[in-house]
Amino acid sequence: MPNASRRNFLVTAGSFALALGGSARAAMAPDDKFDLLIKGGDALDPSQSLRGKRDIGIRYGVIEAVEADIPASRALRVLDATGKLVTPGLIDLHCHVFPYGSAIGIPADELVPHQCTTTCVSAGDAGANNFAAFRRYVVAQTRTRLYAFVHIANMGLAPFPVPELYNIDFAQVDTAAKAVGENADIVLGVKVRMSENVIAKNGLEPLKRAIAACERAGTGAKVMCHIGGVETPELMSQILDTLRPGDILTHAYSGAPNIGGAFTNIVQDGKLLPAALAAKQRGVIFDVGHGGGSFDYTVAEPAIAQGCPPDIISSDIHVFSGNTPGMPYLPWVMSKFIGLGFTLEQVVAMATSNPAKVINRAAKLGSLQVGAPGDVAIMELVEGDVSFVDTRNNTRAGRAYLKPVQTVTAGVPFGRPYNSPFAVR
Repeated sequence: MPNASRRNFLVTAGSFALALGGSARAAMAPDDKFDLLIKGGDALDPSQSLRGKRDIGIRYGVIEAVEADIPASRALRVLDATGKLVTPGLIDLHCHVFPYGSAIGIPADELVPHQCTTTCVSAGDAGANNFAAFRRYVVAQTRTRLYAFVHIANMGLAPFPVPELYNIDFAQVDTAAKAVGENADIVLGVKVRMSENVIAKNGLEPLKRAIAACERAGTGAKVMCHIGGVETPELMSQILDTLRPGDILTHAYSGAPNIGGAFTNIVQDGKLLPAALAAKQRGVIFDVGHGGGSFDYTVAEPAIAQGCPPDIISSDIHVFSGNTPGMPYLPWVMSKFIGLGFTLEQVVAMATSNPAKVINRAAKLGSLQVGAPGDVAIMELVEGDVSFVDTRNNTRAGRAYLKPVQTVTAGVPFGRPYNSPFAVR
């Protein structure tokens, strides 16, 4: 069969197998015990409009029961979540977790105490030339579930801080498409950075090549398009007009200027670009991608008010952004959006069920439903005065923030209680 058809068959067959596996779990006998019981927490799962006290029983790496009260005697181990918020494991759609392949990556497992992330997506850390290294040496030995966007530049972010697309010849459509197609189980699409300080005077060409690579791969791949400091206002509108439904606009609320100091992002002079609203309305996904220089309250507030709220909250955490005053750890970024008037249910959805739909590789990911992966985040909603700062030193007051407490991936907690034998997947 043609390559594209074969890839579609493999992706579809894999998804079917995952779904079948979730529905064919062995039934628990009366004397069987859960491997782990998370007890007494305030469960919040937007995927099934669930909010209330629930106990969660996990067995063989998947959620086996969600009930008002499960006796502790039915479990081999118990995590007491009394007074805490229990959600699906957080999913960070934009982070940098290829620590040995570029200057900016952090090991995903080291982020867990700060992020409650059970799933991370590498946002273009690797390109076609070094993606195999990311897969073999990082994905294969990381407890956190990892997915990725392949960078359109064949070396990814390896040359950072040297721009990867001043030379457009690094953007190789065929090799990027091959990397996407051959790794369709974990690759979501192609990443491209469209800031002037990355692409110089190459205009729309890098984005066109990223889209071409997605289409040539034949897997339904998406583009993740980085903005912030685009060369001209006209190019910003052209980028928005070019993105397809399902593509992701990351750093959507960036206020970073271009090389000449001009502000050329989706809000200009306080007004949302018509092209931004049109993109939102046709299904382009707006992703926060906070980072160390890519979230500006003075862009976010008018964009949200004028029709472009975020679909996904992500951190853009890396070794440089993680040391900035904005503290772009995922629960802290979620907390900023609570401060902007979004409900707790909305911000949890934007870091669980919404990014899970973009990934679409594991049945019931981003959910606490029975049969879902045993990925759970336990956080504390701390109420009281708090101050937030964006990446351009604008501050806003808040009344609450989310504090990480414990993370469980595939039924195994990070830290105590330790499993014996220790294994995750």
